Amino acid sequence: MVGAGLAGLTAATGLAACGIEVTVLEARDRVGGRTHGLQVAPDRWIDAGAAYLGERHTELLALLADLDLKTTPTTMAGASRFALGTGDTTRDGRFPPLNAVALGDMFELLDELTATVRPDAPWLTPDAERLDTLTAAEWAEKHLTHPDAQLFFPLFLGEMMAADPADVSVLHMAFYLRSGGGIRYLNAFEGGAQQDRIAGGAHRVCERLAERLAERPGAQVRLSEPVRAVHQDSDGVTVHAAHGTYRADVAVIALPPLLATALGHHPELPVSRASGRTARGCAVKVNLIYPEPVWREHGLSGWSVSAEGPLLSTVDDSPAEGGPGVLTGFVTGSEAHRFAALAPEQQRAAAVDQASRLFPMLPDPIGLHVTDWVNEQYSQGCYAALLGPGDWLRHGPTLTTPHRRVHWAGTETSTEYFGLMEGAVRSGHRVVAEILGLP
Repeated sequence: MVGAGLAGLTAATGLAACGIEVTVLEARDRVGGRTHGLQVAPDRWIDAGAAYLGERHTELLALLADLDLKTTPTTMAGASRFALGTGDTTRDGRFPPLNAVALGDMFELLDELTATVRPDAPWLTPDAERLDTLTAAEWAEKHLTHPDAQLFFPLFLGEMMAADPADVSVLHMAFYLRSGGGIRYLNAFEGGAQQDRIAGGAHRVCERLAERLAERPGAQVRLSEPVRAVHQDSDGVTVHAAHGTYRADVAVIALPPLLATALGHHPELPVSRASGRTARGCAVKVNLIYPEPVWREHGLSGWSVSAEGPLLSTVDDSPAEGGPGVLTGFVTGSEAHRFAALAPEQQRAAAVDQASRLFPMLPDPIGLHVTDWVNEQYSQGCYAALLGPGDWLRHGPTLTTPHRRVHWAGTETSTEYFGLMEGAVRSGHRVVAEILGLP
């Protein structure tokens, strides 16, 4: 098993439960992949990576119940703050102070586009070739004529899928929105995909899975062991890692497509896992820590949307158990690349300055954490890889097809909830069924 994120550990524990000896190789010095916990006070953790889930995420919810982990609602009580070029605005709800007709038309166009996609096989969507040739930026230039829609579209796409519109094909954009449950579900807190967080942090899922795996005879997780190459022969698979080689009957590669393609494969892959148009998910997460969530005392939810960065949106991620106030800022799209290139002191100054303008009552933060997923060596982007023009037609048909003794897992291999934790868990279950020969 290559990769100790949600997909890899879900698959590993599933196979180990059936008596199969499993070795998990993980490049980082921790398990969790694109889930990552930060301790902000004694017994208080927050999410520096993937965080949110909703009622439709049934496989993840079942896994949480099995691991005796709880969820906590995402706090959204209070008014929102907006800085969209017409002066700072405070208003109830999350709908921005922009032309409602223009945004309504934009969402209607996106709904119509999304409805045409085949979620089980996007490459078989009617008109797939044309949709996979155009970028989302080109689509927006043609279809969004009102300035408010043009302003809001890249902010919306950044929030939903951490994408610059120029990086993704229209087919991928429409598929992503459809795969995640539709625009309204993906974009919603109460009753939507962002309704809850995992109490104590999403990283606890992988930690519990790794603990469970360690209890199984013949199972192990080896950290700080990046894999370099995977060689197959008629008798098995040899996995070449930084500190040794490992022999197995089969291998599961649970890595994002850019990393999976970069491995040395022998025999070579018949179709690569990524192309020159496959981009990294453009996300940097900024967690600003305050003595308490003071914005709540002023009737604010902590939610904000800004036309200019670095923090294009913010949300209240304070621990439900009490303790410090945590304002989480999302830096996405092209802004993520710009922000990631700044020196740490420049990042801090820019984030604190913007947070203070959005929420003037804020004191100086007592802590600030920047998690740069764009340049993270062993993720190469977050929330998920961005499939560019031609990627779905080129790679889609072989998305889950085993390469002889090598199987594929990861949220990018799931056509259900692609890019989400739910997709990762489902991909792990799929791989277990493949290897065991289950229907």
